Amino acid sequence: MPKNPYIEAMCRETQDVNPLFNFLGARLVSAANGEARMELPVSPCLTQGGGVVAGGILATLADEAMAHAVITLLDHDKNTVTTEMNIRYLRATDPNRNGLLIGTARIVKAGRSILTAAAEVHDDAGRLLATAGGSFFVVEAKKPS
Repeated sequence: MPKNPYIEAMCRETQDVNPLFNFLGARLVSAANGEARMELPVSPCLTQGGGVVAGGILATLADEAMAHAVITLLDHDKNTVTTEMNIRYLRATDPNRNGLLIGTARIVKAGRSILTAAAEVHDDAGRLLATAGGSFFVVEAKKPS
C-alpha cells in the first residue's frame, strides 16, 4: 500500500493538517501498519482544578493515537470517526514536571467498516497513566473545498 499523504504530513517536524495537534503541541512520531505513537509535552496549561493533568487530555491523546493507527490501514479516500471509546485512568501526573506524555495505539481488529483499537498513555519515565479502547467507523474523506 502506498504511503498515506496525511500520515506523511502529520509526521513532519511542522505540520499544517491537524489544528488540534498544533493547539496542544502534540506530535505524531510514527504511524504505520495499524500502530501509532504520539507525544505531548507536559505543561501547566493542561492542569485541571485538582492540580494534575486533566483526564480529558489523556483521553484525547489515546483517542488520537487510536484514530491515527486506524488511518494507517485505510485507503486514501477514506477517513475515520470515533464511534465509542472507554478509558481507565491509572495514575495522575504533575503538569509542572518537564517531560512528555506518550500515547501508543494498535489495531485489535480491522473490519471493513468498523475497526477496534487499544491505546496506552505513559509518561516519559515509563509510568502507565491510562489505558483505552475504542471503535472507529470508516467514512469518506472530506474533499478539500
